[in-house]
Amino acid sequence: MFFLHYLDNAATTLVPEEVVQAMEEALRRHSGNPSSQYPFGQDGKDIVEGGRMVIAKALGCDKERLFFTSCGTESDVWAIRSAVWHGRHKGNHIITTAVEHSAVLETCKWLETEGCRVTYLQPDKTGMVSAQQVREALQEDTVLVSMMLVNNETGCVFPVAEVARLLREVGSTALLHCDAVQGFLKVPCDPVGWGVDLMSLSGHKLGGPKGIGALYISPKLRNFRPLLPGGGQEQGLRSGTEATAQIAGFAKAVELRLENYDEKIRHMAEMKALCLEKLLTLPDVVAVGGGTAPHILAVSLPGYPSGNIVTDLGSQGICISAGSACHKGKSSHVVSALGLPKRTAAGVIRISFSPETTVEDIEALYEALRKHQANRCSML
Repeated sequence: MFFLHYLDNAATTLVPEEVVQAMEEALRRHSGNPSSQYPFGQDGKDIVEGGRMVIAKALGCDKERLFFTSCGTESDVWAIRSAVWHGRHKGNHIITTAVEHSAVLETCKWLETEGCRVTYLQPDKTGMVSAQQVREALQEDTVLVSMMLVNNETGCVFPVAEVARLLREVGSTALLHCDAVQGFLKVPCDPVGWGVDLMSLSGHKLGGPKGIGALYISPKLRNFRPLLPGGGQEQGLRSGTEATAQIAGFAKAVELRLENYDEKIRHMAEMKALCLEKLLTLPDVVAVGGGTAPHILAVSLPGYPSGNIVTDLGSQGICISAGSACHKGKSSHVVSALGLPKRTAAGVIRISFSPETTVEDIEALYEALRKHQANRCSML
């Protein structure tokens, strides 16, 4: 399978050769069990702890507070379920948004069947939610607020720091979880400085391999409930033999993303602005949402089913999506929450950028969409 023009970086990112080499080195030369006491195993432990240091430094936290998981979904589920357990003697009320990733929403629905009450904050027409909405939803028995940093379909950057400050100001004991899978190393992300209790990360959203994620856990949560009991890895909080090669790849991807970081962010923002400018010259195309993240753009071609657009462009080697890849063809709950007209909602596509996105990628997308519209018109 070849990708001529890859514009679906919010779904996953292409893996740089340097990341592949770091993983290959770990697999070939350091594949011992990191928990073993002999040197071959300790080499693996060095990779694990070195990778933890790299990622924690990028996140601005102590490495002892960063715990490896298999993916962002696992990090979200662990954070939410254990946070509710942590506050079980105080209450069972959760606040989240109606446009969170499915990993968060499905976990909240699961907890509702176990007796929890969940308030789902609705976004405005631009896709934003506010700290004021959190304030109004807070109750005495609220034990958790879970708010993503960047929405994976609209690119809206949510006010996580403001919510953290709000919880302190009103004296709430609710924990704050942030799904930062789409935000880490793309927008400001500072769990320690903001006062976030739990933050989820994923490696494959920034050039790392699939199958590796992480969870930041605040030092104030000393008795946080383990996700997986067993051999006691990850300070006893997430047992299971460490995924040494994936950790090496994640850390290398972080190192690469940090090289000329400001320039990379600026480039993605410029590509997004150029793409929007060109697509708005096509008949009837409208921007969707008010996302300011530099790497995600949502637009709609009203009257043109998004699934057909994605299939047509994919056959030409142009990769975009009709929303989150996690929906697997189902209607997007994010788009539904925006209250768009039916024809507009049905035509929403997501274009997402990386530091490697080129003007040629955008020109190819523009031409393909122009032809898609022309072909559709000729058939009517």
